[in-house]
Amino acid sequence: MTNTICPDAFLSPLAIEEAVARALAEDFGRAGDVTSIATVPADLTGRAFVVAREAGVICGLPLVEAAFRRLDADVRLDAHARDGETVAAKTVLMTVEGNARALLGAERTALNFLGHLSGIATATAAFVRLIAGTRARVCCTRKTTPGLRALQKYAVRCGGGFNHRFGLDDAILIKDNHIAVAGGVRAVLARARAVAGHLVKIEIEVDTLDQLREVLDAGLADVVLLDNMDPATLTKAVGLVAGRLVTEASGGITHASAAAIAATGVDYLSSGAITHSSVNLDVGLDIEM
Repeated sequence: MTNTICPDAFLSPLAIEEAVARALAEDFGRAGDVTSIATVPADLTGRAFVVAREAGVICGLPLVEAAFRRLDADVRLDAHARDGETVAAKTVLMTVEGNARALLGAERTALNFLGHLSGIATATAAFVRLIAGTRARVCCTRKTTPGLRALQKYAVRCGGGFNHRFGLDDAILIKDNHIAVAGGVRAVLARARAVAGHLVKIEIEVDTLDQLREVLDAGLADVVLLDNMDPATLTKAVGLVAGRLVTEASGGITHASAAAIAATGVDYLSSGAITHSSVNLDVGLDIEM
């Protein structure tokens, strides 16, 4: 089978196997697929086609493969697309041949992953198109479905977006509550810089231009998150930063507002909606016997 991983992204095979095993265990429960066991002969084989019912950016084919292989180690799979590819409606993405019970048992798990992740990739690609021609990049946040973060962030990359931090442990992001507890902008940055390793970036959130000026005066941050600022204020903020820090706009950014925000000159637009509110891409499985 050809490689179905997006060429411009990365995803651990361990994340794939763990997610698929958990999803199949949830679906099969204590007794397995009682419907297929009752109605389908154990040795019957069949062929199925994984199909995109609508146009979009595909993501999740490695999980489709893993779902079928987990139930039938001898299954034959032939991929006609790969993650990150934009396809038209009615495109056949994969042909699967194997045990009929396995095809039926893995169907819903495979399609759940494929539809969900393709929806995220498609929504991300729409953001990317809207901000084309600017310096800005779109990135996701930690507003992900528990247990699916690695997969959802992979889907963002398949759609042409970029990832923010994966968790609380791979970067320092100082939010408004951290500032309040630590006693102010300069104090919180000083504490963070004192313990940050040389590969750990420090980002701080600001709500006003006055706060931004404090951050710039302190000279201890790497990135500034400009939270819930309108385009006019963002333009002023970018001018104040003057390239000294990486700038990130955040807060309720949608397809409707993305172009205007990107035009302010910010480096990144972060959107939680990409992962928490994207609509599934319509995909299906057509079986032949």
